[in-house]
Amino acid sequence: MNRDQLQKLYELKYRGENISLCRGLMECFADSLLKLLFPAMCDQSANSFEEFEQNINHLDNDLREILSCLNKQLTCQLDLDEISKKFFGNLNQFEREMTLDAEYILNEDPAARSLNEVIICYPGFYATSIYRLAHFFFKEGLPLFPRILTEYAHRRTGIDIHPGAEIGCPFYIDHGTGVVIGETAKIGKRVKLYQGVTLGASTVAKTLVDKKRHPTIEDDVVIYSNATILGGKTIVGAGSVIGGNVWLVESVASNSKIFYKSTGES
Repeated sequence: MNRDQLQKLYELKYRGENISLCRGLMECFADSLLKLLFPAMCDQSANSFEEFEQNINHLDNDLREILSCLNKQLTCQLDLDEISKKFFGNLNQFEREMTLDAEYILNEDPAARSLNEVIICYPGFYATSIYRLAHFFFKEGLPLFPRILTEYAHRRTGIDIHPGAEIGCPFYIDHGTGVVIGETAKIGKRVKLYQGVTLGASTVAKTLVDKKRHPTIEDDVVIYSNATILGGKTIVGAGSVIGGNVWLVESVASNSKIFYKSTGES
């Protein structure tokens, strides 16, 4: 490539309206917050309340820097004080929901030996915790930041949860690799998903941007590996069990048991 071609590429990518967000700080913010809420995730926790409070103040400064970056780069009008105050005002609620998720995993999974094992080792717990933070920012109408957080968790765990999804508590993803939960999915309490589950849209079109495109999963449902459930009108009734490899595009009543049956020759 000659110098003129490089110049054209530079002008295309580094001039004009291209943005430069503090993505690394966003990812570090989420990880640092989880480590403060769950000291088992890190090698060294706060040794005193004063140190804990100081760490929270550092995170408050980081969040304000992130919000300032969004305001500058995307010409937003975000209220730094209001969003930061509201976020940290919900800190106990975030911790409570995440702890309930972890306790549910511990109580349901015979392979789990302790709460710390779940917190440290289970990718489903990590992805769900990042989602719960991202969902707050999504509801506040922040651009890009929520998606960057959930895509960071996706990259680390293989679990793809859109920050716009509504997920009850407690919630349990086991193993997790390949799980996809779409933007308008609604999930109740005590729902368990296994690896490869897709809660997706039956039709993909830009005209559906403001429509419910993904299924509703009611309380106490178990969905086994590689099941695919599609459509905004599809409801899986409470207490149902959806077996592995099932393809579901219509609603099922409460306490249903739906299993895949091969129609091919053996």
